[in-house]
Amino acid sequence: MNRVRPTSPLLVAALIGTGLVVGRIVPPLIVRFDGSVPRLSWVAPLTLLLAAVLVGTLAWNTWQSLHKKNQRMTSAHGIRMLAIAKSSAVVGSLVAGLYGGFAIAFVDALDSPLGRERVVRGGAAAVASVLLLVAAVLLERSCRLPGDDDEGKDGTASDARPDPTPA
Repeated sequence: MNRVRPTSPLLVAALIGTGLVVGRIVPPLIVRFDGSVPRLSWVAPLTLLLAAVLVGTLAWNTWQSLHKKNQRMTSAHGIRMLAIAKSSAVVGSLVAGLYGGFAIAFVDALDSPLGRERVVRGGAAAVASVLLLVAAVLLERSCRLPGDDDEGKDGTASDARPDPTPA
């Protein structure tokens, strides 16, 4: 049976980096093709913050039930929690990069009200996305069962002793 691996820091860094590049490049491209860059509302940062709070609450409840109260979890519930954690980590890291890049694209226009609005709201959305990413990683870690640390990198149990007969 294949084990689910923790979210890789390399994947998170790659998604944030990709989002930063795309978020930084898209506004000038829109202007170049005679379009107008959209204004950001507070809906995106607030929605991302709400998602971070919900995923964080799931992480806290899962940690409490599995590690503090020693309750059991059905496999279907565990898979759902892991799916929420993995998808939230991917979305949080990519969206953090996108909004961060968008905000960076307008740093030079901070003296104008519209530029300041885009930097502040884009930055707020990026911070809320990072909070979602952190909550997702915490949920993923809380889904680990207490005995999961017993296995080595190769999938064998760490208490397995080598063959005592010399070679």
